[in-house]
Parts: sequence; C-alpha cells; structure tokens
Amino acid sequence: MTAPSRPWRPLRAVLALLLLVLSPPLLLLSSAPRVHALDNGLARTPPMGWNDWNAFGCNVSEALVEQTADYLVSSGLKDAGYQYVNIDDCWMTSARNAAGQLVPDPAKFPDGISGTAAYVHSKGLKLGIYESAGTATCQGFPGSLGHEQTDANSFASWGVDYLKYDNCNHQNVPDQQRYTAMRDALANTGRPIVYSLCNWGLASVWTWGAGVGNSWRTTDDINVNFSTVVSIYKANVQLAQYAKPGAWNDPDMLEVGNGMSFTEDRSHFGLWAEMAAPLIAGTDLRKASAATLSLYGNKDVIAVDQDSLGRQGTEISSAGGLHVLTKPLANGDVSVVLFNENSSAATITTSASAVGLPAASSYRINNLWSHQISSTTGSIAANVPGHGSVMYRVSVGSGTSVGTTHPLIGASSNRCLDAYEGQTTPGTKIEIWDCGGGANQAVTLTAAGELRLYGGTQCLDAYDNGTTSGTKVQLWTCNGGANQQWRLNGNGTITGTQSGLCLDVTGGDKPAGNVNGTQVELWTCNGGANQQWRLG
Repeated sequence: MTAPSRPWRPLRAVLALLLLVLSPPLLLLSSAPRVHALDNGLARTPPMGWNDWNAFGCNVSEALVEQTADYLVSSGLKDAGYQYVNIDDCWMTSARNAAGQLVPDPAKFPDGISGTAAYVHSKGLKLGIYESAGTATCQGFPGSLGHEQTDANSFASWGVDYLKYDNCNHQNVPDQQRYTAMRDALANTGRPIVYSLCNWGLASVWTWGAGVGNSWRTTDDINVNFSTVVSIYKANVQLAQYAKPGAWNDPDMLEVGNGMSFTEDRSHFGLWAEMAAPLIAGTDLRKASAATLSLYGNKDVIAVDQDSLGRQGTEISSAGGLHVLTKPLANGDVSVVLFNENSSAATITTSASAVGLPAASSYRINNLWSHQISSTTGSIAANVPGHGSVMYRVSVGSGTSVGTTHPLIGASSNRCLDAYEGQTTPGTKIEIWDCGGGANQAVTLTAAGELRLYGGTQCLDAYDNGTTSGTKVQLWTCNGGANQQWRLNGNGTITGTQSGLCLDVTGGDKPAGNVNGTQVELWTCNGGANQQWRLG
C-alpha cells in the first residue's frame, strides 16, 4: 500500500535538498563547527525499529501496534536488534482536553497510549510516538508548539520511549528554537526518550542537531521510488562528519518491502546500514515476504550499521554512477559497498588500500549478502547488477568457502536447497525444503566449481547438459562435466558455467512458488529473490 502524501511543504525544503546535492561537499562540511552530542545517554548506535506511516498512513491503531510488536518477537527481528515500535501521525483526537493535554483517539487506542506502551514493554520492546513542532501535525491534529512541557509530560507518563518530532505548521518560528524547546521539555520529565528531529533537512540541521536530538532528518520524505532513494543517499552520504554515537544523520525510514524490486530493496537497506542510519522498517511486517525478511533480518549487515565505533560510511568514488563506500569498524575491519545506480550491470573495482586497510599480503572478504568467503591480494571487485549493490566486510587475513560445507538458503523462501526425500539415486529431484540439517541439504563447494551433497559423492547437475531456461537441476554422480560446474557470484546468484543461467526456484517470484517441494531449475538471470542464495 502506498502511504498518503504529506501536505505541500515550503519551497525551501526542495531548495535545501538541491543545495545539498549540488554544492561541493567540502564547502558544506566546513559551514559550521561540530557540536557536542546531546548528553542523554541514548541511541549510542542508530535506533532500529518500525513505524506505521509508510505502509498505513493515518490508519494506525492499538491492534496494529500490538500485532507488530508480537511479530517482531516471533520473527526474530527483535533478537536482530529491532526494538522501537513507533506510532506516527493521526493517533490523537482533533482537540486537546480541558487541561490542555493531548488525547489519544479512544476508537483507535481503547487502552490509551499508556496501555499500548505497557503491552509493547511486556514484549521487551519500546514504544515511540509522533508529534509536530508546530501548531498542528502534518495531518491537522494538535501540534506541540507552545505546549512542549505539557506534551512531554504526557509522553513520559504514558511510558513513551521515542519521539519523532515533525515540522508542519511551524509559524516561521526558527527551527533550532522549536526543536530545542522540546529537547528541554523531554529532559525535564526525567524519562529517557530518544529524540528524533524531523525538520526535513532544513536550517542546516546537521550543524546543530547533535546538540539537540539523537537523530535528524537530512532530506524531505522518502517514497517507494528508487530514484528518490538514490537522491536521498547522495545528499545524506555527504554529511558523514556530523554522525557519532548518540547523534545520527537520518535519511528517513526504510521502504524495503513496499514495492521496489528485491535488488533495489537490498541496495536501499545496505546503503542505509553503511551510512549508520536509523533502521526503521516502514512496511507491514506481519505480511512481509521471506525475501523482505531476509533483508531486514540480515545480522551481518545490521552489525555494520550498529558498529560501536559509530562512524558513518563515506563515498570514495562515484564516477559514472558507480559508487564505492567505505566504513571503518571497531575491530579494524572495513565495510565496503559497491553500488550501481545505473540500469545496466557494471563491474565496480576498488582496492584494500583505497578503502583504508593497512598494507598486507592478503585480505579476507566476507560477502554480507551471500556469506561467501574469499581472499584477495588487494583488489576488491564485483559485477554489480543495475540498481544493485554488493556489500563486503574486509579484513587483513585470508579465507575461503571452497572446501566448506553449508546449507544453501534461498532468499525468496528462506528454505534450503534439498535432494528429494534424502535420496541419492542419480536423477533425484533438487528442490527447496524447510532447513533440517540433513546430508541432503549439506552442500560442499569445490575448487572445480562443483556443488556436492552427501559428503561429496553426488553433484548438482543440469539435466542432459541443458542450456536453456527451464532446464531442471538434478542430483547426479560427480563426473567433472561442465553441466556440474557452478559459479557463486558476488551479487548472490549462482550461475551454471556451461549455460550462464541462474539457479532458480521455479515460480519463486510469486508466493505460491516458494513452498516445500518446489523444483530448482536454470533460468535467465533477472535479479529476482528466487535467484538469490546465501550460505547458511
């Protein structure tokens, strides 16, 4: 579902974004001295959680919030680091009560915000809420301008843990003045509340935001459009010097799962993690596909975002729309993203020295999407699909996935590549099935490019040396044939060296195609999640 758009915002929001994108980075970054971070002890790593707006707009309710809290727990996303369940606009009635306080809409929140918070807290999670630093919110409900302490007291008494503070109907009161007033009001309550400034990147908020809030929006609103994701990325990536533990550049919530392609969603998620951005899911997680959850739940990528060093990734090259980002990590590793904003595939290359690693004879590369390990003497490169990205964690050392045994897990299904019913007879169907740890799901990668099962006696085989889309993949005695040789690519696909086609879950581009027993075949590579695999 596409969320309703905000009301028209001042032209200065657009002008500010254009200025940020077009101006020389050094000029922007030297415009003001750094300020000390807000000393509230919160958000030492970028906040992670969920917000209802992108998927539901004004259709928020207590039931939705509580069901999402339940799902964060049952899906494992809570254990992955998602902790804030955030309510956006439209949660209140259209007028304050006689005491001047905000009133939760009793139809949407029959137990009030305090009751909803109690439920969320019972799940080991935290509750966030929304207000605006103006006379009204963006959807016309009462704003907090002139009521900062009253509203902060309400939030604290209800058990709120996070405030998203918007910028509509601000009456031309200076941004820093309005946002500082709520900072002080929150501090006066004595309750720890993460403070997220949402002034759309106006008033050079990055130059003063760290002294006021725990994060600050650097651009106007995101939407479900890859070009918008790219433009926001280009603006936000220039501001790395302002991010630090407790104070983060915020390029807005995640649209992962809301309608872009799997390749685009993966780039979106990886770029936000590389930029140490808050990871706030903006989709209906209760209905999210396995492919979407494979992105939100990727703990290796999350670890880059949540790294304790607190450094935002920087761009070291961007020629022709081919971007290289590097982010130093607390243990001395470096996270590297190769991002292709263009529509056609391209090879992107950098080096260990360029990304900031010390001189060494060998470097260990961990692909954070496919979990494949490899070594290099210095070159870091991948063929990156259009709108795609490859994300590595690179360190001094060596390593390889060759000779190791793993389950192969499909992104579209979260199920394992499997030899039918544990059979070993040549010609046995290769399918997907719930991962169970059996020998029929244990794949050994060989130096010859084979994918062997059952301890190495049987190989994945393209039926009858087929090289056309639809060729079935079967089990067959290993014989060194070209139809038994495979290439694990940096973008997460597995291609047959004989055919050049991708290992594909038949019909897995649709939910019905990801059930237990679905055949694996060869198909033209198309970037679908049903052609993406990772080592378990």
